[in-house]
Amino acid sequence: MTAADEVRTSEPGHVRAALGRVATYVRHHPGLIVAGAIIVLIVGSAMLSPVIAPYPEDAGTATNLLNTLQPPSDEHRLGTDLVGRDVFSRVLFGAWYSVGTSVLVIAGALAIGVPVGLFSGAIGGWVDDILMRVVDIFLAFPSLLLALAIGAALGPSLEHAAIAIVIAWWPWYARLMRGEAAAIRGRAFIESGRLLGISQVRIAVRHILPNAAGPVIVQASLDLGGVILTLAGLSFLGLGARDPVPEWGLMVEQGRTLFQTHPWVAIAPGAAIMLAALAFTLLGEGLRERLDPKGATRK
Repeated sequence: MTAADEVRTSEPGHVRAALGRVATYVRHHPGLIVAGAIIVLIVGSAMLSPVIAPYPEDAGTATNLLNTLQPPSDEHRLGTDLVGRDVFSRVLFGAWYSVGTSVLVIAGALAIGVPVGLFSGAIGGWVDDILMRVVDIFLAFPSLLLALAIGAALGPSLEHAAIAIVIAWWPWYARLMRGEAAAIRGRAFIESGRLLGISQVRIAVRHILPNAAGPVIVQASLDLGGVILTLAGLSFLGLGARDPVPEWGLMVEQGRTLFQTHPWVAIAPGAAIMLAALAFTLLGEGLRERLDPKGATRK
């Protein structure tokens, strides 16, 4: 048997072994199955909302005052709201605004916090001192309070709410990345790179970042549920999305005063918020055990 034949013969065995490990991991973490199913449902609903929503025009400025506050029925699966818009259609489109915006918020916070923390921890010295003092200033304020203050200063809109959360969230990623980078900076392979004359930037990006990224990825996935709740909270308080944007938090606020008589107006978007936050939290817990076992042990 040639070497090529041995490789071809061993490939199915390797594939089966890998699939077996995946199946074992999933079997011992049923929460991942639940999280994955909910996330696929949410993402699929968002992507297909223009097709599967029975009344796509209700995601915009359309109103039907002759059809207001209709209870759930075959025509309107989740009823209608105060101006006659189909709640089911707006919840589907709301996934784009609530979950999509939250993903962009996390991405924005990572884009600021990770480079700051990486170079602070990798370089050390006065660079570390200056950057961490800036981070400490932001961390001196509770994240939610800081987001509320910035959102109020910028004015109510979904974009301003997203900016406010990014500003409140990025210092946490900077602090986490700095700690990971500082711990890796003293390892032997990093010292070897310095002795070989490799630049600080190259060492940070090519060697420290890949080894420090795991806990940051885990934290970002855990934070996504919190960002969804925070974004919904800002909209609920009048500092986020404005009508007719079908953002889930705003929809809950619009149904708040109708809850005793027409509860479906608020229950549907509220349930969507709960399911999305739960799914991403379960996903984050699964990633924690896989990518940051030390963090899972400390928990």
